[in-house]
This record gives sequence, C-alpha cells and structure tokens, in this order.
Amino acid sequence: MNAAATTQPASTTAENSALKRRVALNSMMAATCMTALKLAAGIISGSLGVLSDAAHSGLDLAGATLTFFSVRVSDKPADEDHSYGHGKVENLSAFFEAGLMALSCAWIIWEAVQRIRLNTYELRFSVWPVLVVLSSIAVDFWRSRALRRVAEKTGSPALATDAFHFSSDIWASVAVLAGLLATWAGVYWHIDWLRYADPVAAIFVSLMILRITATLTRETVGVLMDQIPAETRLQVIQEAEKVPGVLAVEQARVRRSGPNYFADLTLAMPSRTTFEHTGELVRAATEAVHHVLPQADVVIHTVPRQERAQSIFDRVRAVAARNNVPVHDLSVQSHQGKLHVELHVELDENLPLIAAHSFVSGLEAEIMRETPEIDSILTHIESEPATIEQPEELVESDRRIERALRSAAATDSEIVDVHQIKVGRMGEHISLSCHCTLPDELSMHRVHEVITALEDRFKLECPEVHRVTIHPEPVTDNTR
Repeated sequence: MNAAATTQPASTTAENSALKRRVALNSMMAATCMTALKLAAGIISGSLGVLSDAAHSGLDLAGATLTFFSVRVSDKPADEDHSYGHGKVENLSAFFEAGLMALSCAWIIWEAVQRIRLNTYELRFSVWPVLVVLSSIAVDFWRSRALRRVAEKTGSPALATDAFHFSSDIWASVAVLAGLLATWAGVYWHIDWLRYADPVAAIFVSLMILRITATLTRETVGVLMDQIPAETRLQVIQEAEKVPGVLAVEQARVRRSGPNYFADLTLAMPSRTTFEHTGELVRAATEAVHHVLPQADVVIHTVPRQERAQSIFDRVRAVAARNNVPVHDLSVQSHQGKLHVELHVELDENLPLIAAHSFVSGLEAEIMRETPEIDSILTHIESEPATIEQPEELVESDRRIERALRSAAATDSEIVDVHQIKVGRMGEHISLSCHCTLPDELSMHRVHEVITALEDRFKLECPEVHRVTIHPEPVTDNTR
C-alpha cells in the first residue's frame, strides 16, 4: 500500500513561480547595470581592484541570467521524461554559477600577482570608481536581501546561491574600495608599500570568495548526488515510528530535487492489520513525515510483520486463515524447553488421503516458518462435509434421546437449562444439537469443561449418537 503526500495548492505554486522569476529578472537587470558601470570606472582609473570587480560583476550577470532561466525551467510540472519534475535544473545552475565564481577569482589572483611581480601598476585618481563601488555595495545589499527572502519562501537553491553570491560581492567591493583608498593614500603620503594595496585587496577578496565557493560547490554536488543531512533522514524515521501501529521503519530514502523533497518509506505493520486501518495508518505516517519536510512528496509501502506480543495461538490461526482451512482443539505443550503443537484441521471429505497429507505438510511447514520457536507439530485431519445434510425426522419412540440429554444436564448445578434440542438422522448416523444456558460470569475454560462433561454423560446413556453439538449462551442473552 502506498500514499502520496498532498502538494501545495495550485495558486500558491503559481505565486511562488512568478515571485521567483520576478526577483531573478530584477537581479539580472541590476547585474547588467553594475557590470557596465564598474567596467567604465576601472578603465578610467586603471584600478585592478575595480576591473576585477567589474569582471566579477560580469560573471554575476552570467550567473543571474542562468538563474533566471533555471527557475523558469524548474517550475515546469513533471512529465513522462522527468517523473520527479525539473527541480534539479536549479541545482545545476548553482553548480555552474559556483564554477564561474571560481574562474573569476583565479583570473583576478593571476592578474594581481603579475602586476605586483612586474611592478607595472599605475593608478589614475578619479572620484568615479569610488561612487561606482559605493553604488555597487548598495545594489548588492538590496538584491541579496530580496533574493534571500524569496529563496527562503520558495526553497529555491538557485536563488539562495545567487543571494550568497551577491552578499559576498559586498565584502569584495568593500575590500576593493579599501585597496583603492589605501593606494591613493600611499601615493599622496609617499608610502611605497601602500601602492600595492589595490592588487593585494583583489587577491584577498578572491581567496575569500574561493573558500566560500568551495563550500557551496560541495553542498550543490551533494544535492545532485541525492545527499541529504543524516539528521534529516533520522528525524523522518523517528517521526514515522511514533505513529501508533507502526512496528518499525524498515527503509527510508529521502532525496531533494530543487526546492522539493521526496520521501520513500517502507513500514512494518502487524500482520493482522485490516486494509481499512492500513490506509489510516499510512495517512498518519505521511503527516508525520510532513512535520519534518513540509509539502514533501511521500510514498509509503507497508509490509506485514508479526508482533512480538502476538501469541503462538494467534500466529498458528493466522496461517490457517491464510490457507482458508478451519482449525480447532489447538494446544501447545512444553517438553524440556521445546514447544509441541497439536491441532485439528478440517478438510474436504472427498479429498484423497495423499492430497490431504501433502496439504497438511505444507501447512505445518508454513507454521514452523512463521513461529520458529515451535519444535514439532502434530495435525489431526478431520473431514469437513462437502454436501448439505438432509436429516430425517426421528420417530416418536426415539424421543428418549432428548430426555437423556435433559437428564444429563440436570445433574450439573451450573447448567441453567438446555433448549432448542434437535435430533436428526443422516443415513446410519444420528446427530443432536442444542443450546445450553450457563451463568454470565463463567470463564470460557470452565464453559468448555461443563459442556465436555455434559457430552460425556449423555453419550454414556446414548452411545448410538454419532455427533453432538452444544452451543453455550449466557443467562442474560437467553432472557432478553
């Protein structure tokens, strides 16, 4: 049995999709403007820090463009080729954007080292680079907050990566501005070592971004490889095991595709659980998973298992019920620590002995598999009538059978009365059935003893009776 989790309402999903596209488009437009401004300011001033920041913004533009198109694709519903949806497009976008960040940092470090080594660095004084960098800080602050807010609301990894990217740009711009001002101060006050502040700042910023990019790449690759935090899976298992009726969580698999989670669980349930109750239990387990992963797509499989508290009698009867045969007179004895089971099985009276014996042998083997603590089984095979009996009415002279039954019942003070006595004949066999009224509080063990004793006393008087069936009923039921 399985159940799929409820998904977000269509209106909410559409709103989230529109919100993601809008914020991604705004980010792309902002990246376009800042790249152009930084490039112009870098050329005017000759600042490596500003030019490196312009190159960084150019890669930001490429990343923002990639993010914009990835969120459009990821919001497409599942189809025949992508049964889990298109969510991983966002993870791929985050992976490629991290790669672009790493390439830009490598280029900036190379250029800065070359300028320091060859001493070919000349900085032209201008107010434009300062204004552009300050504007960049303000724009990056605005769009990183907007992206982070939407990413948290929609669970979009691509927007989360973009938000992180632009927040790191703020520190990069601060370092570039500090390097630019320090270089100008070195020239103004004739401090030679400060003239290298601009390329050194560029190297520092690049190393900082590379370190964060490595962490981001590792997380993105983990998602692409269906890796999730171990504690998330553990929480899912713990919540599912709290559901009444779940014996154990035998398997739990969780994966992520873009902002969406998918959970696949196999739950062990008592073998006697009804189909209707299984459905209720699956729904409760699905809700439990949603406590950990809201809106996750949940599929639950159920397998029957024996409860530790389930008695040997219950398990033997369960096997017989699966094989559609009635059993009675079931008993379990312990001999020197080993359990021995005896039971009576009713089979079709027209079944050949060899077929009946083969069936019973298979039944015994199945019982042994289900209940390994049983050491041996002895099965008494009885015939179950395959035809509807047509009893003959007895003549008046044979009414003594009914009188003999009443006489046998009168000798036991616990028997209130016997009634609805029916005597019939099938060929040479005489049968008798009756209802026997007994006290309400009598235990079933004692009821069995009383009825068995009544049958024994009656057969001493009427040994010609082949079959006796006595139905016990309480006094309260008999007096309604």
